[in-house]
Amino acid sequence: MINRLCPVMPARGHGIFFVRKETSAKLEFRSEYNYFRVMAKQNILYEVRGRKAFVTLNRPEKRNALDDGIVKELTQCFVNAQKDPNVKVVVLAGAGKSFCSGADLDYLQRLQGFDLDENRADSQRLAALFRTIYELRKPVIAMVNGPALAGGCGLASVCDFIVGSKEHATFGYTEARIGFIPAIVMIFLIKRLGEGRARELVLRGNIISAEEAESTQLITKAVPESILQETVNQLADELIERNSLTAMGLAKEMLSKLQGLNLQDSLDFAANMNAAARMTQDCKHGISFFLKKEKIKW
Repeated sequence: MINRLCPVMPARGHGIFFVRKETSAKLEFRSEYNYFRVMAKQNILYEVRGRKAFVTLNRPEKRNALDDGIVKELTQCFVNAQKDPNVKVVVLAGAGKSFCSGADLDYLQRLQGFDLDENRADSQRLAALFRTIYELRKPVIAMVNGPALAGGCGLASVCDFIVGSKEHATFGYTEARIGFIPAIVMIFLIKRLGEGRARELVLRGNIISAEEAESTQLITKAVPESILQETVNQLADELIERNSLTAMGLAKEMLSKLQGLNLQDSLDFAANMNAAARMTQDCKHGISFFLKKEKIKW
């Protein structure tokens, strides 16, 4: 179960822990592998267990709403997860009754005073977060326990898998209701669903249930709340135990780049990726075990 109070110190083998600084209320994130050292606030919890990194939005009193600071911290969490050799799968969740309700109201108020350049810079930071998650060379699972609306729905949409609670999860790109557009996430939504379905979701701005989201393939699976966490853990464990991280990373790279290429460029790209995959140690290791009819341990 994800720690809801503060990140705990995992077993030393994880190589990651949090310590409270004497002169600050913040938590300092450290890695024994010296890949990075950043500050982590209580607004986002980060914990590594069993080769899974749990990234939890921790502002339940604000329905885990996003602002510029949260976007920056969240981006850093995913950068850290990419660098950490102990992490093979990332689980993104929300504390409390919401996954993420979109933009924070105070943040929306501040945006009213931004000029064009400030708005562009702020938008680019959100785009960088979505791209970081989408292109992460490790699978990302969104565990949606409650409403995922507007930017929160966008946040889920850039994950590889989305598992939602039948009872409480809802999804909606509601920006048009306040005169706004889901401009950045639209790019990823079209990749996920195609233009036709994306048009309906964006232009109508409807809020749909987890079961309807599953039927339209917006999300991977809708499950009872009682087994939501179990289902996510089973999916994560399956990815960890069955599949090569290198292979999944290469597959994600191809999926992110194939759309937009013409047929010949696509075939050339695929042939190059195929050749590169054959040269990896994981491929050689996997084929060796396969030929010997032995179980592969990843």
